[in-house]
Amino acid sequence: MEPNQYVDFYQLDRRLTAEEAAVRGAVRRFVSAECMPIIVDHFDKGAFPAELIPRMAQMGLFGVHVEGYGCKKRSETIYGLICQELGRCDSGLRAMFSVQNSLVMLPIYRFGSEQQRKKWLPVMARGEIIGCFGLSEPDFGSDPGGMQTKARKKGASYILNGKKMWITNGPIAQLAVIWAKLENEIRGFLVEAATPGLRISPIKRKFAYRTSPTALIVLSDCAVPQDNLLPQAKGLKAVFACLNAARFGVACGAVGAAIACYEVARDFALKREVFAKSIASYQLVQAQLVSMLVEITKAQLLAYHLGRLLDQDEARPAQISLAKLNNVQEALKIARLARDVLGARGILADYHVMRHLCDLEAVSTLEGTASMHTLILGQELTGLSAFS
Repeated sequence: MEPNQYVDFYQLDRRLTAEEAAVRGAVRRFVSAECMPIIVDHFDKGAFPAELIPRMAQMGLFGVHVEGYGCKKRSETIYGLICQELGRCDSGLRAMFSVQNSLVMLPIYRFGSEQQRKKWLPVMARGEIIGCFGLSEPDFGSDPGGMQTKARKKGASYILNGKKMWITNGPIAQLAVIWAKLENEIRGFLVEAATPGLRISPIKRKFAYRTSPTALIVLSDCAVPQDNLLPQAKGLKAVFACLNAARFGVACGAVGAAIACYEVARDFALKREVFAKSIASYQLVQAQLVSMLVEITKAQLLAYHLGRLLDQDEARPAQISLAKLNNVQEALKIARLARDVLGARGILADYHVMRHLCDLEAVSTLEGTASMHTLILGQELTGLSAFS
């Protein structure tokens, strides 16, 4: 039986278009055949499976928000389905896909010049160039408007100074989208990794997100050509246009991780015998499995409907916050329940549950903490901001 085939209690598969089902099926097979067999070793080593990048490019997984330039634009629903399948394997793998698409290629496509699009998007679509998104700083994560990274004009260049922290893809990136304040306005710059004055240091000794290459980026009088300024990347509105796309991907990836944990727990419960019968026959275990399935189904419905709203350009940022908040919180609970069902085996690598649980602890923080999304929703409900 194909993985994930019957974790579809409300028959959402029947609502997918032929294109959506085809892409989702192709990515599902790719994950099962090529990603799952190698991911544990890479997690153990704390290394990203870079050998998967050419295959991802061959499958057209880079540039799904872009039309032309060697890319084929896909619907937001398809983007979410891809994130779900990649998340079923590994959150770091899903993050690499999301950053490349939503946080690097999308801003170049939406805010860049035609020259910038022609130069960068085709090579990124082929996986020859990997990008990263430099927004968060050591002292400014939830409040990007407080960033300290500065840019100043000097002749035909911009001089950048500052630090960026927790930058996904940083150690493997050849290109960074760096956000800095230019005359008190937040602007986006394209900075090549080999640029003098740019230093990328991997963040090591992580107990979560181990396959995700994460970096500290330091810019010390880093000079970039004036042609590397993204002309339309101005202010927090541009920043959040990228983050909203990435947050949707996180919400969908969390569903995939939850499904993976549930499948392992269900299969184990059916095979594991205690007192001469399967533990799946005991009421407490059945209650745990039912709780997992209920929350997975609710999260699937949220992700599916949000994808449709995004496709129709009708989604509000607070709706994306709700999906990210709910789906990650519930995925964490599901991973813990699955670990409990497996007993001592729940901590073993071959069962994958503890790996997902560790990663989901990190996912709960990135792209906005649960607290921040709660306050976003609180403002939406009351009209009163808790941020000021």
